[in-house]
Amino acid sequence: MSCSGATNTAMITFMEKRPNLARGRTSLRLPEEVLKHVDQHLGQSGRPGSRNDWITSAIREKLLREEHAPYGSTRARGLLTFYEFFAGGGMARMGLGPDWQCIFANDLDQKKAKAYGVNWGDDELLVRDVQQVTTDELPGHASMAWASFPCQDLSLAGAGAGLAGERSGTFWGFWNLMKGLVREDRAPNIIVLENVTGAITSDGGRDFLAILEALASKDYNFGPLVIDAELFLPHSRPRLFIIATRSGSSVPEELTLSCPQHPFHTEALEDAFDQAPPSIRRRWLWWNLPLPPARTQVLADLIEPNPAGVEWNTPAETKTLLAMMSPVNRRKIEAAQQTRKRTIGALYRRTRNGVQRAEVRFDDIAGCLRTPGGGSSRQTLLIVEGDSVRSRLLSPREAARLMGLPDRYRLPTNYNDAYHLIGDGLVVPVVSHLGEHLLTPLARLRAYEAEAVA
Repeated sequence: MSCSGATNTAMITFMEKRPNLARGRTSLRLPEEVLKHVDQHLGQSGRPGSRNDWITSAIREKLLREEHAPYGSTRARGLLTFYEFFAGGGMARMGLGPDWQCIFANDLDQKKAKAYGVNWGDDELLVRDVQQVTTDELPGHASMAWASFPCQDLSLAGAGAGLAGERSGTFWGFWNLMKGLVREDRAPNIIVLENVTGAITSDGGRDFLAILEALASKDYNFGPLVIDAELFLPHSRPRLFIIATRSGSSVPEELTLSCPQHPFHTEALEDAFDQAPPSIRRRWLWWNLPLPPARTQVLADLIEPNPAGVEWNTPAETKTLLAMMSPVNRRKIEAAQQTRKRTIGALYRRTRNGVQRAEVRFDDIAGCLRTPGGGSSRQTLLIVEGDSVRSRLLSPREAARLMGLPDRYRLPTNYNDAYHLIGDGLVVPVVSHLGEHLLTPLARLRAYEAEAVA
């Protein structure tokens, strides 16, 4: 390929030749400026060798990086940068895509950090308790900070500790960093907080109000949304997203509404608004988020015919599951059998009035994925074909698909580690939808305004 400007030819010989493919030798025509940089690097390094040797080595290193971390080499096209707190496996990073560049990521969990590094590389990753991170370790002036802080103390799985709990209370460690950035005049223009919908009503709504008051105290306006993954994937997973932007930043009229609108502004959010003090209501935004295209996928589309990492239950084990069902759930099985078609259902074991029950759904949607240590068990699949009923755990890859992760995404080899990573994660298409319709427009407008002032 020919490039403009003066060029030289660099010849690179690859040692491995594949049959029937003319790839033994490749001629690269490189700009003179690039070759000068190569020569300069060779001179500074003091390494023996020719341009060809150096270029060949550089390409090999690039390929090794791609092999090690297939997503980490993607660079942002624009100037939009973000911090990824409680990063997990980097699902916010994946959802935001190439318009955004992660310049700092943080998580305490060593196993999640390993998965992050395998997929993204660990150049931006700091594995440490967020409460021990300092603003000196946060590079630059990011456009956005994303924080999916732990949900356990705010969810049904927790004991109602709320933001005072050991896990969900790590929000305050994150917030201390944001306050530090405000003092240093490096506050991100956008902050995104993500958690379970139980955060809205936790401690009688006081935890939710505390978060909004914290944002308001540092001059952020905010708009909460509840988004269910079911709109994007066959997976019931409603989550709360609070999108906050610094006061004084322009917000295009088309991005906000004058009143709440379903499905993203739920009754619980409307109640929270009505009960909030005037100082909070004045800062409240009703974001105008469009609906995604109608979903066409069903649960069966994501199921592996030959799953890896799980075994089919024995007939006796399946019979035990069926015996744990209430009459209502057993009738669901009978109805599926009467269709004489292959029908896939999702099953959870739950404790009802002190008795463990198996509950199944055949609406082509999986129940909300949870971590193995949560309040509910891991999800089981029931495959009904006529009189035959088989059962097995949802495989890690199937769980990843239900979160919108591509099959190329590398999962931990241990089942529980993979399920924990996924169950604590973000639904990638939801993040992408928020990025496309709210976060990227807001950040690009802010960047344009900053350039105009400069």
